[in-house]
Amino acid sequence: MDLDSWALNWLMDPGDSGVRYLAMRDLLGLAPDEPQLVQQRDIAHHEGPIAEILNAMNKEGYWELPGSGYYPKYTGTVWSILLLAQLGANTFADPRVVTACRYILDHALTSEGQFTVNGLASGMADCLQGNLCYSLQEMGCDDPRLDMAFEWMARTVTGEGILPMTSPHPQGTQRYYAGKCGPLFACGSNSKLPCAWGGVKVMLAFSRLPDEKRTRMIAAAIRQGIDFFLSVDPVSAAYPNGYNDKPSSNWWKFGFPVFYVTDLLQNVESLVRLGYGKDPRLANALDLIKSKQAPQGFWLLEYDYEGKTWGNFGVKKQANKWVTLRALRVLKMAERM
Repeated sequence: MDLDSWALNWLMDPGDSGVRYLAMRDLLGLAPDEPQLVQQRDIAHHEGPIAEILNAMNKEGYWELPGSGYYPKYTGTVWSILLLAQLGANTFADPRVVTACRYILDHALTSEGQFTVNGLASGMADCLQGNLCYSLQEMGCDDPRLDMAFEWMARTVTGEGILPMTSPHPQGTQRYYAGKCGPLFACGSNSKLPCAWGGVKVMLAFSRLPDEKRTRMIAAAIRQGIDFFLSVDPVSAAYPNGYNDKPSSNWWKFGFPVFYVTDLLQNVESLVRLGYGKDPRLANALDLIKSKQAPQGFWLLEYDYEGKTWGNFGVKKQANKWVTLRALRVLKMAERM
């Protein structure tokens, strides 16, 4: 048995319903209406981490505190939705997922399309916008306000029609703010330079958007994002570092779940999903992912939120099914191209 076969069998353990569901969906490639997959999807929504999170939800659709949901970290509404999406929660499987999607759109999205920390346009950041656009799309949210959020996100990348944050702000115009402060992932938390962490979230969201929804603006944003992320070898993480002389070591630590901190694996996932799995500029990154597979066939959990968010997803520095699933998913997609 080769290592990938061993790992797949490990992920398919009936005792781990959540991982088993995603392995069937993403690694075996079962069709959404395949009875075996539908059955496993329903099981995953009624036991395990998805069920735990949904059972903790207020009936109105929020977790912990009403409102925009950014706080408390990492159990408030925003973080609960991000985690549910990574676990495979779906609007077709549980009406509570629909309720949660509607709640975050009602309370964290401005009329212009920004997902924000505080309900104001000034509270937007690429990591939040990308994460929520990705998560809602991934969970099957069907709401025209989500389309608006994607279009706004694309516009913030290209800069088209958005004033600099220092410009006067006539009524009816749009501008950048101190957090999301300029085009191409510019971020106030990165000394106003493009932030790779936030950019990865934006690109991952775009990668999950069906072709028919990729407007001219979104297509332009994708091209600019690709140019940015492949302008250097992703293994080097040599993207702008506003306040440090070297990249965060978290870039090379594969973890689960993934919130605003990102890693090389998530960057490669977005690029592969966008069609660049065979691009020679990704070769070193794919080799590094493969090199982190243990001789027994698994990947380790190197970054986590143990004790900070819902659920328990393994012990750090030990074999981990969720990280193994993430790695195999990326490698399988790259091989199929």
